[in-house]
Amino acid sequence: MRALLTFLLSAAAYAAPPCITATGVCTEFVTLNGGPARTMVYRNHPLSVKNEKITRALIVIHGTNRDADNYFRTALAAAFLAGALEDTEVIVPHIASAAGSCKDSLAPDEVSWNCASWRTGGASMADDKLTTFDMADEILRKLARKDAFPNLKLIVVSGHSAGGQFVNRYEMSNRVHETLGVPVRYVVANPSSYAWIDSTRPATVTDPCPHYNRWPYGFENRSGYAARVSDEDLKKQLAARPTTYLLGEIDILPLGGFDQSCSAMRQGPTRLARGQAFGKYVDEKLGARHEIVVVPLCGHNARCMFTAEIALPLLFPKE
Repeated sequence: MRALLTFLLSAAAYAAPPCITATGVCTEFVTLNGGPARTMVYRNHPLSVKNEKITRALIVIHGTNRDADNYFRTALAAAFLAGALEDTEVIVPHIASAAGSCKDSLAPDEVSWNCASWRTGGASMADDKLTTFDMADEILRKLARKDAFPNLKLIVVSGHSAGGQFVNRYEMSNRVHETLGVPVRYVVANPSSYAWIDSTRPATVTDPCPHYNRWPYGFENRSGYAARVSDEDLKKQLAARPTTYLLGEIDILPLGGFDQSCSAMRQGPTRLARGQAFGKYVDEKLGARHEIVVVPLCGHNARCMFTAEIALPLLFPKE
C-alpha cells in the first residue's frame, strides 16, 4: 500500500502543470554542502521529481534588491512569450541576506549571504568556505541529474544588474561547466561592472584610482570562490564558454544602483558602454566568440530586457 501511495503521489507531481505564482507553493529549498545549510529557490517544476518533458533550464539571478519573487514573475512571463513553460525548468534563487543593510527574513538553516559580495561569489556569513557560486554549482548539478531531468539538453544561466555581475564572474570562474554532461550558456544583462582580464580599461578618470584592478573589477586580490582559480584558467574559461552580453539601448542613466566608483567609471560612463567595451575586448584579446545584443528601447529594467523579442531566443534556445 505504501509503495502504491508513493507511486501515485509521484505520478501526480509529474503530471502537475507548471507552477506560475511567486508564492511559497512555487518554492523549495536546495541543500548545500550536505546540509543543514540550505537556500530557497523559486521554480516552476519540482527539482527532485522525474520530468521527461523538460528539455532546457533557465536560471535567473536577481538584482541588488534580492527580489527573487519579481524576477520569477519576469522569467515566467518570458517563458510564456517563448511558449516554453511546459518544457523549461525556470529557477530563480533567493540569495537572501540578513547582514549589514540587508534585512531579509530567513527560514531555519537558510544561508545568510554577505549583503554586498553575494554578487561576486562571496562567502556566507556563517561559513567562509560556502559561497554563492558554490550555491550555483549545486543548482546546476541538480539540473544535470538524469533521474530528474533525463531529457535536459541545455542550461542557460542569466542575471540582470547585480545578477549580471554575478553571472559575469561565475561564467569565468565556475568549475562545473565541463563536468555536467549538459551544455551551459550564459546571458549577462546590464551589470554595472565586469571583472576585467588585465589592467587595460576603455576610460580614464580624473580622481586617483589605485585599486581599480582589484576583484571584483579585475583579477587582483581575488576572494571567495574565484580565488580558487588561477588567472590563466579564468581567462581560458571566460573565452571558451558561450556568453551573450544583453544590453539595454537606453541603459545610459545612473539609475538602479549604478556603480559610480572610480573602479567602475574606468570601465565606461554607462552600463551600455561598459558592456560593449568588455565584450569587444574579450573577443579581440582572448579570441572569444561572445555576442553583444542590444535590446531596443530598454533601459535598466529586467522585465523589458527579458521579455523583449530579441532576448527570447537567447533565454530559450531551441537547441
